[in-house]
Amino acid sequence: MTHVQVLFAAPSLRWVWLVAAAFLAGVLNAVAGGGSFLSFPALLGMNMLPVQANATNTVAIWPGQLTSVAAYRDDVRRNLSSAWLMGLAGLAGGSVGAVVLLSTPQRTFMRLVPWLLLGAASTFAVSGPVSRALKRLQVKRAERAAEGEEFAPRRLPLFVVAMVVSFYVGYFGAGAGFVFMTVLALFGYQDINVINALKVVANMLANGIAFVIFIADGQVVWRYCLAAMGAAAIGGYASASMARRVPQPVLRGLVVFIGLGMAAWFFVRQ
Repeated sequence: MTHVQVLFAAPSLRWVWLVAAAFLAGVLNAVAGGGSFLSFPALLGMNMLPVQANATNTVAIWPGQLTSVAAYRDDVRRNLSSAWLMGLAGLAGGSVGAVVLLSTPQRTFMRLVPWLLLGAASTFAVSGPVSRALKRLQVKRAERAAEGEEFAPRRLPLFVVAMVVSFYVGYFGAGAGFVFMTVLALFGYQDINVINALKVVANMLANGIAFVIFIADGQVVWRYCLAAMGAAAIGGYASASMARRVPQPVLRGLVVFIGLGMAAWFFVRQ
């Protein structure tokens, strides 16, 4: 192959990988979460600056989160006060996280990337045991409730903790969905549909305000963003049958493997 052919082939292969990674990210986000483990490195591979790649990734995956709210609209309506609380926490924390990201030097953020990926992958790794522990806690609370003991979530501490998680969403965000679910369960929410609905509201608004800030600051590279957005949307739609066929432990294991692999790759690069 000539030098000219190599110059044309390399960008083409990067485009192919970007579309494939975004498609797979859409699949993962729909069935287990963790799609950013693939889409963010793929955007970095397009020779983008690290902060721009993260901002572009946030914008690319946000429409899929927006549609998730529709699936839980009935649960949101039945828990409007909690939804308002989580939504405000998402807006406050997400906006601060996005602003801090834009204030972070490119080199500093790049040094943080492998640690952020490692932390997110570790969160997925403990999701199974943590979920089982939370179920046992919920059973105990249900037993105490049957005996007449009331357990009401403390709203101010919940708001503060949700705002901290939302800050992380605005700054990076991978793995935040499970963290939101854990926080809500610890603060006394028991219905899994309610927990999912409140998680979606907070996550969607935290990413949504970051979405606006990144666009307003001109950090989004649209030619890559639109390609990733379209591929992720198709992947999310195509994942419906997979979600029913593949066991959740297998999906979580796949997400952890990808996340740890990407973290290791970035550690080696540095």
